[in-house]
Amino acid sequence: MKSWVRWTLVSVMTLGLTAVGSIQAFGGNQKKKDIVETAVGAGQFKTLVTAVKEAGLVETLKGKGPFTVFAPTDEAFGKIPKETLNAVLKDKKKLTAILTYHVVPGKVMAKDVVKLKTAKTVNGQEVTITVKDGKVMVDNAKVTQTDIECSNGVIHVIDTVIMPK
Repeated sequence: MKSWVRWTLVSVMTLGLTAVGSIQAFGGNQKKKDIVETAVGAGQFKTLVTAVKEAGLVETLKGKGPFTVFAPTDEAFGKIPKETLNAVLKDKKKLTAILTYHVVPGKVMAKDVVKLKTAKTVNGQEVTITVKDGKVMVDNAKVTQTDIECSNGVIHVIDTVIMPK
């Protein structure tokens, strides 16, 4: 085989492998994670994940869905006094009511959320949605990040834990 042919084949193979590696590094050919796996992987939802486990909702949120989750960060949970948070984590009924108030059935992307005034949660109650000066609020929580797509729904990050009425 002539050297220029060998060099061309090696170059093409190297470019091909580099392209495949780049596609995989940016999410190509990878299975999307479900809501729980995504929350665990994000690193900013440790308290939420603990609460979901305590309430026995892991299998539900790993289920088919689709679900829209308004997910409070660890910083949002930090706004709740420690003794109050610890008491809620021990009260499975109250904890479940609070967590299911953060979940809306279906996959509601940000472009659709902003068109809503309310949304019925899995809890059965409605959250109020307002848009003012380009900021989206769900009850008293500001949406800080949107459209984190998961295999069974979508996560929108909020800065405050919202409470059912």
